[in-house]
Amino acid sequence: MQPQPSTPHSLFIADIHLSAQRPDITTAFMQFLQTTAVKAEALYILGDLFDVWIGDDNPEPLIAKVATALKQLSDNGTQLFFIHGNRDFFLRQAYAKRCGMTLLPPEQVIDLYGTPTLIMHGDSLCTLDIAYQKFRKWWNQPWWQFIMLNLPLKLRQHLAKQARLRSAKHKQQYNNNNQQQIMDVTPEEVIHVMQQAKVNKLIHGHTHRPAVHQIALNGQTGQRYVLGDWYSQSSYLLVSAEQWQLHFTPLTD
Repeated sequence: MQPQPSTPHSLFIADIHLSAQRPDITTAFMQFLQTTAVKAEALYILGDLFDVWIGDDNPEPLIAKVATALKQLSDNGTQLFFIHGNRDFFLRQAYAKRCGMTLLPPEQVIDLYGTPTLIMHGDSLCTLDIAYQKFRKWWNQPWWQFIMLNLPLKLRQHLAKQARLRSAKHKQQYNNNNQQQIMDVTPEEVIHVMQQAKVNKLIHGHTHRPAVHQIALNGQTGQRYVLGDWYSQSSYLLVSAEQWQLHFTPLTD
């Protein structure tokens, strides 16, 4: 585990993709909450906490386990914030309350120790993936979400499984055609949203390509911090007044 600074700091994570099929990710996440996040002033979860979310009424034991762990972290003094991802956009206030976390809008500017910073999940930046953006626009409609959340639980489970299969096929088609860049962010869109928000720093997930990118913004240099996924490692960004640092720890069986 990486050593933690004694100065006030906040943590950012995304794309954890918790599921009953990956107990190793769950174990790593619980360890992270108990040993790393508990020392932070705030923890920002920027989407895809779960691999799939079919509604706050899902009785799966893992969902209750995570809620209990997050609520304990919140009760211990770490502020929790959540931005929806493309896997858990159905997550509602009821579950957020169980976890002790605050739901944020899709894009939010926050003050990070004197530095205005834009945070988001990141899928809206992938504008070249036209098929996905059409789907994203569809599922963002309140009426569609209302209908889906009022379907029987078993039907929602079935539809979620079908959606994951379609998503995997969609990604495989791009991989087979060597078009992986389509699933990455569009540089022009990054510049647009940063200029629109009047910030020089952006934090997001979604692409599963952790890195720090230098961005040219009207004669200034900005930074785009991309969070890592948790498929093979636990990953977080630590921000304090003195440092911005990505951390990685390999998962263990």
